[in-house]
Amino acid sequence: MALSALWLLADWLRGRLGLPLPAGLIGLLALAALLFSGAVRGGWVRRGADWLLGEMLLFFIPAVLAVVQYPELVRHQGWRICAVIALSTLAVMVVTALVVEQVVRLEQRLARRTGQPHHA
Repeated sequence: MALSALWLLADWLRGRLGLPLPAGLIGLLALAALLFSGAVRGGWVRRGADWLLGEMLLFFIPAVLAVVQYPELVRHQGWRICAVIALSTLAVMVVTALVVEQVVRLEQRLARRTGQPHHA
């Protein structure tokens, strides 16, 4: 519920301020800022995130329906579609790994600075 409210607020801000970013990205940045500042605890977000991950199949149904409705397109352009999917998946995985690595390094630096042990 709170994640949806945050998205709605981000969408409103995007429209009000004329930002060229998608509301989802603005909401994600706002949530990250709230998590890093300690205003929101990770446990509070976990339930909504678990639900979204559990229902992820619903987000892919339109893509499956498109494949079923346009078999000729898949027959003629299927290899290109698969190449785009494979390359974009690889790009997302690489960027995610790089971001996670940088966040871990940042956490380690912050832990050393405050003298707290870092838990990997």
